[in-house]
Amino acid sequence: MDTIYALATARGRAGVAVIRISGPRAWAVGALLCGHLPEPRIAGLRRLMWRGEQLDTALVLAFAQGASFTGEEVVELQLHGGPAVIAAVLRALAEEPGLRLAEAGEFTRRALENGVLDLTQVEGLADLIDAETEAQRRQAVRVLAGAIGDRVEIWRRDLIRAAALLEATIDFADEDVPVDVTPEVLGLIDGVLADLRRESLGVPSAERIRDGFEVAILGAPNVGKSTLLNQLAGRDAAITSEVAGTTRDVIEVRMDIGGLPVTLLDTAGLRETEDRVEKIGIGRALARARAADLRIFLSGDDQSALPIDPGPEDILLEGKADRRDIAAGRMAISGLTGDGVQELLEVIEARLRTRTASAGVLVRERHRIAVERAVEALEEARAELTKSGSHVELAADMLRTALRALDSLIGRVDVEQLLGEIFASFCIGK
Repeated sequence: MDTIYALATARGRAGVAVIRISGPRAWAVGALLCGHLPEPRIAGLRRLMWRGEQLDTALVLAFAQGASFTGEEVVELQLHGGPAVIAAVLRALAEEPGLRLAEAGEFTRRALENGVLDLTQVEGLADLIDAETEAQRRQAVRVLAGAIGDRVEIWRRDLIRAAALLEATIDFADEDVPVDVTPEVLGLIDGVLADLRRESLGVPSAERIRDGFEVAILGAPNVGKSTLLNQLAGRDAAITSEVAGTTRDVIEVRMDIGGLPVTLLDTAGLRETEDRVEKIGIGRALARARAADLRIFLSGDDQSALPIDPGPEDILLEGKADRRDIAAGRMAISGLTGDGVQELLEVIEARLRTRTASAGVLVRERHRIAVERAVEALEEARAELTKSGSHVELAADMLRTALRALDSLIGRVDVEQLLGEIFASFCIGK
């Protein structure tokens, strides 16, 4: 396998830059640059020399095969982060025979191929790099730590036991088997089925944590939706004016609310209009509002009915509280002064937090599909075992199908076509 290298930190001027080298010649090349490598996992300060010229003074770390991120020999050079220093070291590595620049995600792909990470951990690492909020970070750390793989191993252990019991009855079909294994097999299948169904139901909640929630602000024209959006965002994200119908398109603002990723949507005022452009904006507003996870219905002096009704979880809010008399017990806010904004944020967080309570360890639609395939196979196996005149060999085959589905979940089989797409999302050097 080639020895690869790449800048593992962002390009540009910085205090420190890290260049990573991985592969069978990593230690030899590292020694060539710095004279001699420090002991594995012990950082050492070295002068980096190339053809008699000092390139930099760097902190050098060496990792032995089987004890590194990729599972190969690895050397990491922590350089001064100036562009010229980085370019000089990369140029020196490019001139060394047998080395080549790493492709996007190639270090992580080698970790997968060498058994350091399973596929779900690779996905967790990608999510951790992209995490913007505390909830996303926690979820990604859990997946990267192997939570999914650990659960899969428990399910596989039980299904392998069940399959082994059935295989034994097939092997000794011509002999009297003293114990009926069917109750134990059904117990194992039922236990795994219950876990898989529960995890499958939790995937949509986990995906919302990954991708973020959408919260739409709805109301009649000139009720203060854009002013409220700007107050929540802490900046002038939307144009505000006294002219009704100022907002024509959906304006999006990404926010962190209580650790949850939330996109706030400022929508066109909902009313009857003959303006063709405004009609388009209202159509888009209604489409996004219906698809949103949560809606804020902002009311003003105009109490005319809107073309969309609030749901039980939606928030009913009186706007422009600094200018109007609000009845007691009504939730009110002023986008102009900020009164009520903190209370609104707390309500949004509470409403969305209830939707994450069911999130399990599975976090992607790919995970749900693999689990559903396993569930379908186990249900068929169970049905075969419980009917009269059952065929044990068919049930055993269904158990093997369920095991293959779980193996595909963690990347053991049938995932080659996914790898290119997954690793393309990584930066070069990771």
